[in-house]
Amino acid sequence: MPNARVLRDIKARNIVKANEILRKAYLYVARNETLSPQVRHQAQLQLNTFGKYTRPTTVKNRCTESGRGRGIISEFALCRYQFRLKALKLELPGVRKASW
Repeated sequence: MPNARVLRDIKARNIVKANEILRKAYLYVARNETLSPQVRHQAQLQLNTFGKYTRPTTVKNRCTESGRGRGIISEFALCRYQFRLKALKLELPGVRKASW
């Protein structure tokens, strides 16, 4: 069973992806200084109505095994400790412990 933090992060990723285009459009309108202040203000109000998990900053890389948020190797979505354990068990394709 995945960690609660991992499930929250997956939920945030899905919601951010679903609202990405609309958020970017409103951001573009709100920051465009050539438009009238009323239009920009309306775009800013629309941005404020979006939920908490629609912001891209809520997405955090987490280990898919343990839920750890630091030391993530992004190619495998594992923290360094889980990466080491799986590499030693030869569960990761193309990864071997170096020795010389």
